[in-house]
Amino acid sequence: MSLKVECQKEELAEALQLASTASRSNSPKFALKSLRLGAESGLITVLGCDGEMWVERDLACEVIESGGVLVDAKFITSLVSAMPSGQVALELLVEDGMRVQQGSAEYKVLSSDPQDFPEPPDFGGEGELTLKFSQLQDALDSVLYAVTTDPHRAILTGVQVSYDGATLKLVATDTHRLAVRTIAQEGMGSSLSVVIPDRALRAIRSLPVGADDDVTIRFGMGRLGVEAGGARVVAQMLSGAYPNWERVVPSEFSRTWQVERDQLIDSLKRAMIIASESANRVKFSGSGDSLVLTAKSEELGEAKEEIPMIADNGQIEVAFNGRYVLDCIQQIRGPGIRFELTESTRPGVIRPAEDGDDYFCVIMPMSLT
Repeated sequence: MSLKVECQKEELAEALQLASTASRSNSPKFALKSLRLGAESGLITVLGCDGEMWVERDLACEVIESGGVLVDAKFITSLVSAMPSGQVALELLVEDGMRVQQGSAEYKVLSSDPQDFPEPPDFGGEGELTLKFSQLQDALDSVLYAVTTDPHRAILTGVQVSYDGATLKLVATDTHRLAVRTIAQEGMGSSLSVVIPDRALRAIRSLPVGADDDVTIRFGMGRLGVEAGGARVVAQMLSGAYPNWERVVPSEFSRTWQVERDQLIDSLKRAMIIASESANRVKFSGSGDSLVLTAKSEELGEAKEEIPMIADNGQIEVAFNGRYVLDCIQQIRGPGIRFELTESTRPGVIRPAEDGDDYFCVIMPMSLT
């Protein structure tokens, strides 16, 4: 084994950070918590893998000696990220691992044989989806916050992505809230319905791609693959049936509130200082042309915020998890927010006051007492 390269610190740190999104720091297998560095022909390739997802990044650098090595992902990423701007030299030593050097600073990193690392698998060409990278990022931001973190609900750790030739739909839920983003656009690719892991989508969202560049996601053999900006992501898709989320979306409502987005965000952030000590519960009360937000904590005290609103039959009090409401409304780009309600014990729908068919959230209520 051999390897000796010199790279710009910022570019190397970015490549390490991207590839390390696929590694597992708690894995008992050294390879799966490592990054594989391979250098040849003026490029260093950084590859991370957890057995289900592979993230790879190519980086132009000065290759003095070609070769490859495995190093701990968390350590090498943290080390290079903490270094000042300038050239960083990596050199595989005969017996002492890999040396990382910048100026007078020198570190030795334990290393292993890169042959132990699993290669990225092939995936077929059963379908594909192409859209502007900025459009993809915006759509992902609209739903990723609602993905569950509960590993026992594996199918809900991903986003359902479906396309029928005219409409792209992304759906995420943790059973307490639901986020749905719709993009009406023909010619984006093949009809499909898949569930993509949260981690894979976050890696794709972080690809070094220009906002106006097209990104194509290809599907096949139970996997997805993306190649763009000198980076590649390959990941297993989630298997199993995604829940019938449409049945939890209220088909009708009898009350509406319409408020100014920025005012609601500011008021809710302040109320959350108190609510964070009481399961994030915030009470929303419609009263005439005002929406009143209250939160209470036995340890800290009480909060009350009042903002103007336009209401239709808006006399109702309902409690929501304030964090869930914030997560939703911060993804709305327009100036107005619309709440659609029925009773204090029924789910509420939040959407933009204008063009509200493209994005909405459903949030389950909390107890008022």
